[in-house]
Amino acid sequence: MTEVLRYTAFSTDPAGGNPAGVVLDASGLDEAGMLRIAAGLGYSETAFLTAPPEGLGGAQGRAFTVRYFSPKAEVPFCGHATVATAVALAERIGPGELVFATPAGTVPVSVTAADGGLRAVLTSVEPYVEEAGPADLAEALAALDWPESDLDPGIPPRIAYAGARHLVLGAATRARLADLAYDFPRLEALMRRLDLTTVQLVHRTGPALFDVRDPFPVGGVVEDPATGAAAAAFGAYARELGLVPADAVLTLRQGEDMGRPGVLTVELREGDTRVRVGGSAVRIA
Repeated sequence: MTEVLRYTAFSTDPAGGNPAGVVLDASGLDEAGMLRIAAGLGYSETAFLTAPPEGLGGAQGRAFTVRYFSPKAEVPFCGHATVATAVALAERIGPGELVFATPAGTVPVSVTAADGGLRAVLTSVEPYVEEAGPADLAEALAALDWPESDLDPGIPPRIAYAGARHLVLGAATRARLADLAYDFPRLEALMRRLDLTTVQLVHRTGPALFDVRDPFPVGGVVEDPATGAAAAAFGAYARELGLVPADAVLTLRQGEDMGRPGVLTVELREGDTRVRVGGSAVRIA
């Protein structure tokens, strides 16, 4: 029988952060089997590990192929499931460097001991940021039931990618961010057309502090509690639009409005276009 582990990422509390399924040996599973496990588990994503492809690199026994499935479909990359998987592996083979071959590309992950637990930092694939079309933006706002006046002009709408595509929308107030009640089928249809994984709703709370929420109807869930892929995409977005310095560490708080608070750290390094996203993970009993 396939062993399915349960971890939560971006929190040291099993009741916080974003739960993920982790299958450390998926060699006996086909795509249908992976999807069946992910759907049965019901978490926003489950990660499945198999042997690495030739030439991936990394130390012997510390390189893997990873696939990610939501309850409804495979996704190209998932940050919280990557962090959860890295910590699950480190508990068994020790902290250190890992290399994951994902559908989005190669993702290195470093795991270190921190505050009596384990913390993982992933390095994204090459990111990009593109304009959001006016008609698409209007449709997104209609699905969210947000008037355009509720947008923060300092956080202009864009589509950002660092392994998966996300529409970034800035909320002018924390109250606007807290009030999330959207048209699930309508937003899902738009996201499928634009190949979006989530919509990242952002409120700037401080110079390097942001509160975020991520509707995830394409994954079959209303909201993702802590979204590492979106955090990486947002880091690339914030740097490209000059919201933060080229060399910066950002803190993203997510999940508080769902009762599952989590903290994601986003690191930008001048001279390196990739984005690093870090956080803790713990096993769910």
